[in-house]
Amino acid sequence: MSATLTRRTGIRFSFLPGLIFFSAVILLSPDAPLAADEAAKSAVSPGQTIRLSLDEALALFLKQNLDLLIAKFGVDYARGQQITAALFPNPVLSVSTAGSFAKHQFGERSSLTRSGQIYPQIQQLFEMAGKRGYRIESAGFGTQSAEANFEDAIRQLGFTVKDTYYRVQLAQRRLALAEENRDRFSRILEINTIRFKKGYIAEVDLIRIRLQFIDFQSQVIQFTQEADAARADLRQLLRLSPAVRLELTTELEFHRIDPDIDKLRMLALEARPDLRAKRHVQAQRLADLKLAKAYRYPDVTLGGGYAVQGPTGPDLQQQAMVSVGVPLPLFNRNQGGILQAEVAVQAAEADLNKTINQVENQVDVAYRNLVQSRRLVEAYLGGILEDARATFTIVERAYERGGATIIDLLDAARTSRTIQQNYIEALFNYQRNLFQLESAVGQEITS
Repeated sequence: MSATLTRRTGIRFSFLPGLIFFSAVILLSPDAPLAADEAAKSAVSPGQTIRLSLDEALALFLKQNLDLLIAKFGVDYARGQQITAALFPNPVLSVSTAGSFAKHQFGERSSLTRSGQIYPQIQQLFEMAGKRGYRIESAGFGTQSAEANFEDAIRQLGFTVKDTYYRVQLAQRRLALAEENRDRFSRILEINTIRFKKGYIAEVDLIRIRLQFIDFQSQVIQFTQEADAARADLRQLLRLSPAVRLELTTELEFHRIDPDIDKLRMLALEARPDLRAKRHVQAQRLADLKLAKAYRYPDVTLGGGYAVQGPTGPDLQQQAMVSVGVPLPLFNRNQGGILQAEVAVQAAEADLNKTINQVENQVDVAYRNLVQSRRLVEAYLGGILEDARATFTIVERAYERGGATIIDLLDAARTSRTIQQNYIEALFNYQRNLFQLESAVGQEITS
């Protein structure tokens, strides 16, 4: 992306971070499967605790994820087809023999004589009308399409890694909030148990406090399970053992992003690897059509041989021969193959147009979701979050002095918990919508 565009928009656009690009190049190398396997064995050991930022998690994902390795095999397969397309047909060696018997009369006697011939011949097929060149062109576009599909796998799975990483952080934030509320109500329960024994509060109020404490305790268990499940998903994406303990260092925080939607649409059409893959497929189908039309013209087979004859036989004992073979295109001029190739070109064009429409709509939806979720987070940060916390503290102190009822305390606690949980979820949704927009555009977006 040019510096001019960066200055105009105030946003820096780049392909996936340099670390991801470098790792993708490594994965596309011929020794990638071995390198990835060695990385998986030596990166971390079971029982080890590793601290990962988001970028470090992405780097580990690129080295060890098996889905990426499977996608890389598709590139190797396409390269094999490209090598095959450039090969010449093998020559054909044939050897034929012939023998004859002749009866000779010598006076009253007769005898049989035998003669033989060995005829080796080599034939070579020569493809006409540029068939080999069209085949090489088609295979080249196939390889480029496979490489673009590999990049698209990085794009899609990279979003999954980011989303899973922050799902762990979301569960951690929820868990921390539930533990804070549980500990707070544990102290309130202890104090009011003493007050109940002294006859200062009714038993029903103590029961209500105890039920609220149990509710917070159940939330602690629930969010602990969610955090464990999210960590398991992340370990699977990073190809780590369940015995490996993860500590994530990139916090779930708010960073305002305000991109230009028109620039995003333009960038998506240029940067999305799945669009590039579809364009390469369309070019490949056009090359296949040219190849199908070239098959209307027959290929030529040239042959040469030398016949060696024994001492008995015709006078011409040594014979050299040259042959030329050309099929007569009277019936089959590849009419069906041309029709199929034309339909394939039309289908590839329709598929490309469909993908373009999908990309434009994905960018638009992701951008709108980002804007709405940003507004919600900013509304919480505008004072609502602090008001909910302050209200709970005020009501708790008033309850301790007898200026508020247990109903007021429980209501303030639930309101504070709900507001804080909603804020954490809004923050996560904002971050997730940003990742979705980056995935829809095909590039990282930072302000």
